[in-house]
Amino acid sequence: MIYRHGDVVLTTDAVIPVGAKEIKPRAVAGKVGHILAEGEVTGHAHRIDPECEVTMYEKDGKTYLSVKEEAPLTHEEHHTIDLPAGDYSWQIQREYEPDGWREVAD
Repeated sequence: MIYRHGDVVLTTDAVIPVGAKEIKPRAVAGKVGHILAEGEVTGHAHRIDPECEVTMYEKDGKTYLSVKEEAPLTHEEHHTIDLPAGDYSWQIQREYEPDGWREVAD
């Protein structure tokens, strides 16, 4: 399954690798949460409340999310989506330009 939240694309085919490092919740623009992506200009962020049963991981430059119970993914400029329990990987959506691929800016 694929979930899209603004410029963030999440997939449910993730297997969290052995040895992945846990990423703790942090603050962006005064709001603490599990941050999937930050806005480049506005300070907004794609975030999951730190009270949700969610753990984020990183290994070899790739990030993962383990959701134990349904968790809302929020952003100041997008509708909230509820992520079902499961393991996810995610990335910033990319688009092609004549000069090559680039990440979509939020």
